[in-house]
Order: sequence, then C-alpha cells, then structure tokens
Amino acid sequence: MTFASDDSHNTPQRSDMEEETTKASVTPRWYAVQVASGCEKRVKANLEQRIQTLDVADRIFQIEIPQSAAVKIRKDGSRQQTDEKIFPGYVLVQMAMDDESWQVVKNTPHVINFVGAEQKRRYGRGRGHVKPVPLSHSEVERIFRQREEAEPVVKTHLAPGEKIEVVSGPFKEFDGEVIEVSPERSKLKALLSIFGRDTPVELEFNQVRKLS
Repeated sequence: MTFASDDSHNTPQRSDMEEETTKASVTPRWYAVQVASGCEKRVKANLEQRIQTLDVADRIFQIEIPQSAAVKIRKDGSRQQTDEKIFPGYVLVQMAMDDESWQVVKNTPHVINFVGAEQKRRYGRGRGHVKPVPLSHSEVERIFRQREEAEPVVKTHLAPGEKIEVVSGPFKEFDGEVIEVSPERSKLKALLSIFGRDTPVELEFNQVRKLS
C-alpha cells in the first residue's frame, strides 16, 4: 500500500474536517496510521485507553499491529520464538470516521498522522493536512492473510567472515568460517577444514553457534 504521511501535528479547523469526513460512517473501515518508530505497542495501549476514557468505543473498534511469526537464532544455536512487525511504524485502526474519532486517534501520543491524501491549504503558504483514506477491502484481506499464512522468518546475527562451531549433524565439533548467509532459507555456507582442505558446507542456522 502507499504510505503517504505528514509530520505536521496541527489540528485542522472543524469546518474543514466536516467537509471531508462523514459523521459516523455506517460501515467501519480500516485505516493505516503512521506512528513514531518503535512506538507501535505504546500507541495501541494509549489509544485503547483513550477509547474508553473519551467514550468512543461505538466508533473506534479495533487496533492491530500486523505481525508475523519469526524465529531468532541465539549465539548458542538455540531458537527463540518471536514476532516481527509486517509494517514497522504503522498501526491499523478499524473505525467509523467522523471529526471526533479522527481527533481521538490523531491526538494520541506518538501518532504522526493517518495515511491518506494530503490536502493543500486554501490560503497562505505551508503544507495542508492529510485526509484519511480507508484501506480497500482487498488490501485489508491481504494484510491479515499474510499475517496468518506467512512462514516464520528466521533471523540470525551471523555474517560472512565470522567464526562458527558446528554443534549438531555430521560435522559436529568442526570449526569454520561463514562465507554466505541465506535468511530466507534458514541456512548458511561455511568453510570447514575437512581432510586438511577448506570445504564449503551448507548448514542450518540451528546447527551452528558463533565462536567468541
């Protein structure tokens, strides 16, 4: 999807918003909201609290941080299950857009702006504001399907040139040097000394550990 953003925190005049949004849309829609880097969970928690405090649960229904499963390979070769954000710096909000619900989301700490179409100012200089544009139904389905169906991403700290020890498999206890890393395949190639010769061998991430 296209992520248009505006780093302005100025609040448009109410008359402008009334021209560009409808009061309590009949069908709630999903909107992408840009947030400060690393603040996705904080924004979600703050917004959920604001929804209750400001009594807008009838217009803001759901906040999601699209994530997919990931596996992190530790230094000792063991695996740690974790989650990886599909769209870092964004949260998705399902809401019936009107002036009040817009204000609740936009004024949440660490929110930058809705993703949408930038509107030019009628008078004077400077940037206008962003008119929120809902995500299409097909786009929403794709995002959530991707979250459910994606194969776990394997992440490793290993890089070419680093020394490793093989901890399992037929080459257990061999030492070597990483020459290639393939995260998408959860594998790497390393040069192992076999019969006195440096031989390239393909190994699984969890078959090796980094030597300090």
